[in-house]
Amino acid sequence: MAVIIFTGNAKSLLENFVYRINQKEIEDSIRTWSIDSDGDFTHKSDNWGRKAWFRPVVSSDRLTFHIIKTQKIAISTVVYGYYHGHLIETFLNHFDRSFSSAAATALPATGDICS
Repeated sequence: MAVIIFTGNAKSLLENFVYRINQKEIEDSIRTWSIDSDGDFTHKSDNWGRKAWFRPVVSSDRLTFHIIKTQKIAISTVVYGYYHGHLIETFLNHFDRSFSSAAATALPATGDICS
């Protein structure tokens, strides 16, 4: 249950994602995601916020976001679908020229903490 974004510069892409989240006053800021003190991302909406988190991993050819469940509740299929779909949508809307493709795994991947 991971999102994989294929890119030639994963470190820069992650830095730009964090920058756009933190720069709330710029027009192209990202207002639907937040970052916590551990560097994990969660959705900010009232309905979807804090139902799961994504932990980024930078590799030479990709930026991978592993999903992490809340402490008490496993991730439902609906939450999984929403988080993965919305993260990919965010990268398409804000960083379409910074990566070649994105994918979501259908089942847990090594590095996920989801049950």
